[in-house]
Amino acid sequence: MPTTQLNNPLHGITLEAILKYLVNFYGWEKLSEEVRINCFTHDPSINPV
Repeated sequence: MPTTQLNNPLHGITLEAILKYLVNFYGWEKLSEEVRINCFTHDPSINPV
């Protein structure tokens, strides 16, 4: 029996889509200040759309 995701607002949204949204909203500089992940500070590979 498949499980439904009625109460999950992120169901079906990819990590790439979430990151693109965050980059467009905050920018890489702000993201790297808030979330200490090397790919945010050194050569980020996702371009904002």
